[in-house]
Amino acid sequence: MIKNIIFDFGDIFINLDKQATYKALEKFGISVSDDMVNAYHAYEKGIISSDEFISIHQEKFSNLTSEQLKNAWNAILKDFPEHRFDFIKNLADSHKYRLFLLSNTNEMHISWIQKDWGIQKFNEFKKCFEQFYLSHEIHFRKPDSDIFEFVLNKNNLVPEETLFIDDVSENTKTAKELGIQVWNLIPGKEDVADLFTTKELLF
Repeated sequence: MIKNIIFDFGDIFINLDKQATYKALEKFGISVSDDMVNAYHAYEKGIISSDEFISIHQEKFSNLTSEQLKNAWNAILKDFPEHRFDFIKNLADSHKYRLFLLSNTNEMHISWIQKDWGIQKFNEFKKCFEQFYLSHEIHFRKPDSDIFEFVLNKNNLVPEETLFIDDVSENTKTAKELGIQVWNLIPGKEDVADLFTTKELLF
């Protein structure tokens, strides 16, 4: 029986356009290289700061302003459908499950979300969860197993009693290998708000 639910953030609650950042960078003649991907991962783990992340790009592309990079980087972020907000608020109010958020993200994305939503709405969303784990704050990143072990151990969660919801198969694969129940949600075809009908056998 499920007692705990760990939610991803992007394409679970907030909609994403995962190609938008790459397309925006291409307009400046920038194609993503392996070392840039390494910088993205380091940024998501909080190993480098926003200023350092911007500097890495400007060293390679001197014509790129920090504002242009920020706009391109945040282009991935889209809307937060109200019905999903209502869903998580109602679920939190029911007190039936321990709720957690576990997201690969970074300071620029969270700052954009806080500004776009307004800090009051962001805090209201955050309060729906017992713990609100952002990769750049805890210095772990999915799909590495240590991020899941961190959440399980920190909160004394039994894997078999825990459901992890994410849209990235590499992430759910790692969680499943640790004994966690998973839902690899397909954006555009499935919606987190339909959790209790889609995964009714688990509850």
